[in-house]
Amino acid sequence: MTRTVRRAALSLGMILLACLVAIPLYYVVVNTFKTQGDMVAAPLTPPSEPFLGNYQQVLTDPRIYRSFVNTFLVTAAAVLLQLLVGALAAYAMVVRTTRLNRVIGGLLLLGFIVPGQSTLIPLYRTLVGFQLVDTLTGLVIMYLGGSIFCYFLIQGYIRTLPFEIVEAARLDGAGAFQIFWRIVLPLIKPILVTVGVFQTMWVWNDFLLPTVMISTPEKRTVVLQVYNAVSEFTTDWPMFMTVSVVALIPMVVFFVFTQRHIVNGLLAGGVKG
Repeated sequence: MTRTVRRAALSLGMILLACLVAIPLYYVVVNTFKTQGDMVAAPLTPPSEPFLGNYQQVLTDPRIYRSFVNTFLVTAAAVLLQLLVGALAAYAMVVRTTRLNRVIGGLLLLGFIVPGQSTLIPLYRTLVGFQLVDTLTGLVIMYLGGSIFCYFLIQGYIRTLPFEIVEAARLDGAGAFQIFWRIVLPLIKPILVTVGVFQTMWVWNDFLLPTVMISTPEKRTVVLQVYNAVSEFTTDWPMFMTVSVVALIPMVVFFVFTQRHIVNGLLAGGVKG
């Protein structure tokens, strides 16, 4: 088999696999332009006349916009704090390789291994004591557990940096925080962007923590709003699919514009190592 034939066969296989994966997405999107009767009659065929009533009803519902605002505030605050805590911890652990830091690193690794679901009850009881349950602030605090993931990725990247620059800054009289803010932080920007993209998609799409923490309808996130549509529109599946598509649009756009940063950040860390 020639090289051209192998490439053609590989391309054909990838196209077929992509089409197979895209079937559920096609099913959801195409049925948002149908009524309930049209969907039951022909769920996989395109609509003869697109029905826009589902989108009109969803986009005129103020609860959708309120849930988007809640999700944006929680995601922005949680991801920024995760990156800050993770970067500071990684910098401190790499710069000062003491026995205590090694012990702390082992404890952080243990915390990373333990499933988050197993700690939900004690964390929930703790937040009850601080009156942070059913608040967006409490939800952000819960997401700070993701700082451990940020710490491990950033730590590996920091170890590849030329520490001669850090030593030179120390000789010039720069303090630890000045070195981190002016030297280390700009150098680790690629991995910060990469980790930020991962964490943003996790927080935005998370269902477990908002379900446990949030009960007030005005404080729902986008994912909870989609889940709520199941009970509100029990038999109106086109409406439910429309809510799902509207909730997915921001993350699809976000991923399209940031996917190159994921590859660049991971490659930069690998090349420097």
